[in-house]
Amino acid sequence: MAPAFLMNEFRKIHQFLVFSVNAPIQYAIAEYLKNENNYLSLPEFFQQKRDYFRKGLEQTRFELLPCFGSYFQSVMYNNITDEKDDEFSLRLTKEIGVASIPTSAFYTRDTDHHVLRFCF
Repeated sequence: MAPAFLMNEFRKIHQFLVFSVNAPIQYAIAEYLKNENNYLSLPEFFQQKRDYFRKGLEQTRFELLPCFGSYFQSVMYNNITDEKDDEFSLRLTKEIGVASIPTSAFYTRDTDHHVLRFCF
């Protein structure tokens, strides 16, 4: 979506941002954790979100893959298109306004199982 020279720089920054938390956020998390209801209710919260998301996707041609203990729903899309997952993911974003993660991004080059990952 961005020129290659910019994407290279974005990736360098992103790699470290997603795995670290700055000091103000650490204080906010500590405050959040003072009330155990905040985190003890998370499993039910995500279960409801997952079930709602899956119910909506059941009405599509996506093949829903098992989803346990995650806030990601992976789907196979063989019944929709033969496009590579990165191409299909980009098209979904541009044409439909729905973002997904092509799972080939997590594998070595030229690995494409026609699976996308959605966050719910």
